[in-house]
Amino acid sequence: MWKKGGFALAVLAALTPILPSAALAQGQPLLPPSLPSTLPGGMPLPSLAPGAQGDILQRIIDAAGGRMAGGTPSSLPATPHPPAYAAPPAAPASASALALHVEPGEPLSNTEAFFAARLPDQQPPLRQFGYDTFRNLGPPQGPASAVVGALPDDYRIGRDDEVIVSIRGRSRQSLSLRIGRDGMLTLPDLAPFPAAGRTLRELRADIEMRVARELGGSEAFVSIGQTRQIAVFVAGEVVRPGLVPLPALASLLDALGAAGGIRRTGSLRAVRVEGPGGARVVDLYAAIAGVSGTPDLSLREGERVVVPPLGGVVALGGDVTRPGIYELPAGVASAPLASVLALAGGALRPAGNRFLSTGTDAGGRRAMSELSPGSLLRRGDAVTVSPGVDVASGGLRLAGHVAAPVIRGVGPRGAGLRALLADPRVIRPDPYVRMGVAWRMDERTRVRRFIAFDLGRVMTGGAELPLREGDEVILLSQSDVLWLASPAVQRALRGEAAAPLPVAPAAVAAGAAGQPAGPLPGSVPPPVDCPALMALAVAARSSPLRFAHARSAGFPDIGAPGCPQVFVDYPALLPFLLDQSVLLAGEVRLPGLYPVIEDTGLDMVIAAAGGPADTADLSAVEFAREPLEGAGAIPLSRTRLDLRSRNFAAVRLSPRDAVRIPRGFGDRDTGPVTLVGEFLRPGTYDIRRGERLSELLARAGGLTGQAYPYGAVFTRESVRQRQQEGFQRTARELESSLIQVAAGQAVAGSRQGGLDLGGAINAGQALAGTLREARAAGRMVVEANPVVLAARPELDVLLEPGDLLVIPKRPNEVTVVGAVLNPGSLQFSTGWKASQYVRAAGGEQRFADASRAFVVLPNGQSVPAGLGSWQSGGPPIPPGSLVVVPQDPSPYETWGFIRDLTSVLGQISISSAALAVISKQAR
Repeated sequence: MWKKGGFALAVLAALTPILPSAALAQGQPLLPPSLPSTLPGGMPLPSLAPGAQGDILQRIIDAAGGRMAGGTPSSLPATPHPPAYAAPPAAPASASALALHVEPGEPLSNTEAFFAARLPDQQPPLRQFGYDTFRNLGPPQGPASAVVGALPDDYRIGRDDEVIVSIRGRSRQSLSLRIGRDGMLTLPDLAPFPAAGRTLRELRADIEMRVARELGGSEAFVSIGQTRQIAVFVAGEVVRPGLVPLPALASLLDALGAAGGIRRTGSLRAVRVEGPGGARVVDLYAAIAGVSGTPDLSLREGERVVVPPLGGVVALGGDVTRPGIYELPAGVASAPLASVLALAGGALRPAGNRFLSTGTDAGGRRAMSELSPGSLLRRGDAVTVSPGVDVASGGLRLAGHVAAPVIRGVGPRGAGLRALLADPRVIRPDPYVRMGVAWRMDERTRVRRFIAFDLGRVMTGGAELPLREGDEVILLSQSDVLWLASPAVQRALRGEAAAPLPVAPAAVAAGAAGQPAGPLPGSVPPPVDCPALMALAVAARSSPLRFAHARSAGFPDIGAPGCPQVFVDYPALLPFLLDQSVLLAGEVRLPGLYPVIEDTGLDMVIAAAGGPADTADLSAVEFAREPLEGAGAIPLSRTRLDLRSRNFAAVRLSPRDAVRIPRGFGDRDTGPVTLVGEFLRPGTYDIRRGERLSELLARAGGLTGQAYPYGAVFTRESVRQRQQEGFQRTARELESSLIQVAAGQAVAGSRQGGLDLGGAINAGQALAGTLREARAAGRMVVEANPVVLAARPELDVLLEPGDLLVIPKRPNEVTVVGAVLNPGSLQFSTGWKASQYVRAAGGEQRFADASRAFVVLPNGQSVPAGLGSWQSGGPPIPPGSLVVVPQDPSPYETWGFIRDLTSVLGQISISSAALAVISKQAR
């Protein structure tokens, strides 16, 4: 046995070749096909009447789920009625329709396109109301498919209705009877009687009475079995006009659904139903939109449904519950705005709405006007519902150093900061508790100003600030306040333009209230402009003495911290905080500028700064104030306070005060001294003020047996800076001389002498570059032998922080460099002079200047080498010395740009030798 669905699909597959393929492809209406003569498998199919064939075919389609074999949707009519006209194929959506976010299969109708042009800001564009009702309302699939539950007693019996009569009592039987074409009903043992045209209630009462009279002792029970079908003609603006078969209980909506629904060019408010009983007009808005009234949606045999063209329509968009295009009642030229608002579900807000109408004047031009709910709307009017004043009222904002910026209501009259900050979890960790600000707008002038409050006292219940509508409460963090002493702020205080700064971590982490999110992990945040710095620079230039207390702080210009987000959001806050700040400098853990309100205790500011340092001298605290006198003068008064009792709360501060806590005097100096090389205990040593080299040598345990104190290398930072400046100065002077020579302002007639001027200039430029790249060692000639220092105390040098002393091992070589044939290091020979070491290095070159040769001794001193013909060869050379034989500079002296570089070359040689010794000993 075949399954029911499989059998149906097989029959439909057999029917498929019969259907015209072109008609299937184009979706055109089809005539009802005939059943095949044989079933699959060769079984003959008995011949049936055309009506029975149509009924069987409909049952096959129902069993197949409405699908053709192979998945093609079935478009066969249910019964062999005249074919209905199919809707023309939908045109592809235009570019304008796609731009209006319309589904490709549902292009805008002419009416919808008209109002889309009238209301371009309405997205998506408005659609005509009510036509989607018929989208899922298809034709009935069987004669009894529309019957749900028991039939009503007022159901009017007609021809072909099936009546079921059950008789109980002396005679027991169940009869299934059908009303004949003559309208008569025939019961066994009873004479025929008329039934068509009577209601079910009347027919039931008549049968019960006849059975009780004719069949004594029996009673009858009457019900309706299968109802008849009626044919209704649907015409006008529907998708498939024509004659549609319907169950007897079908309504007007069923007829319209069977006809494919009403087109968007048809009216929903003037559907005419005409028949033998007369004509009536049905307003479908009463059924689908809740308009008052009870429409008669019933249909009777022989009635006709006509859908006229669309009547007058108006559009309602904006802030309404159901924006759309609504049809005016039939025969009405205008309607009150309130009634159309009721169709759209009313405005979203209960009051304060603004109704802007876009209509048409007598010349066909667009005319805009403001309406009231009682105004009349005419055909083609488009109304936009918007707020009367689109501003917020009754709200305030909490921003800054909070868990997330939030909008809160003002609350009851008198509510203030305590209620706003009742939950401490609103505030992020490490807030600056000495000041918060409220950004308040004057109700009359609409000008904003800052109002300061003590956040710590508000949180503990010691202070309160009533809040108003529109206030913005800004809380600060410790990092925000420390940024007031940053180099960027100091430069702005000097009136310099603000440069782009990196994003501060707080600004990267912000984003809980619509703020932009931070960069991806591992990425470098882009620099941002800080408008607060520009506002501060302008204010500082316009009034140089306004921020004098902050400008005199003397904070180091180191680093470039990012601009905090609070100053990006509120640029005017930075000058305000500096005006309200006090300067706390000296021996505190976090010196800086701290904003305070009037009459704030010094103890609170010192607590915000982390407390005084252990080295603070509280007996001489300097307190400066600028009191404003009655004459307008602002004298600066300074007071020395003794706060060793630590009664900081007794000192009451005002904005622009300055408190400087000095450091207690101590013998320890500010930096270490390093000992490297042949010491018993080398390393880094802290020193006291006035400590000498001999004392440090004693602390280091003295020198080892291999130490060579005569070759000690002692460097000092201040000396190194002076030497480096000398190199740069000499290079600049040399380049200036080169410019003069190139301009012909030096010695005249140089070209006549056959000398190479270009080569001399190139050599001078190379020498200037060498001077710029030379690294000064900052070497000083000191006596480092403890025995000599004990005998001659005047040679004992005072130490400074950062000094470096290197004691090498006793060397056994002498180095010869410069204009010699074989420069290098030679073994030390006792009693040898410089001339002997030069001859051992191959002798002088052709252009050597022996008269300018010099010796760099191991202790850093320079002495003449004594190589001239009139000299005696110089003193004996100690081990570790450096003999320098320079070239003859006379060709360069011809142009006058090199006068005497012997001292500079000597300094370079000393620095190179010292750096070589330091590098060797530091390994």
